[in-house]
Amino acid sequence: MNDHELHRIVQYVTASTSYARETVGDILRVGLRELSALATYSTRSFDRETLLEYVSQWTIKQTGQPEPLVREVLGCAGRWLDEVADELAKRQPELSGLSSHDEGDSEVA
Repeated sequence: MNDHELHRIVQYVTASTSYARETVGDILRVGLRELSALATYSTRSFDRETLLEYVSQWTIKQTGQPEPLVREVLGCAGRWLDEVADELAKRQPELSGLSSHDEGDSEVA
């Protein structure tokens, strides 16, 4: 995901919620970055609910924002989170034997 796409998502979520653009941007950057890290380094498959829960908890911890705020922002960005998760699913066969440092900091608890 490039900066232009992220900017578009931040605009959409900011318009859909009552939260400040900077807050929304921080939450989305952290959440999408972690989801992308999972797509890159994890060889495990996760269902949507597990991924969303993990990304939500990770984002809450990393940003220090309250849980309801993070969940609402990530929920509004669900369409884009699903696109990143779909990319993860498509890339799983490619990654299954390539990474020797699987799960590193991106381990799903």
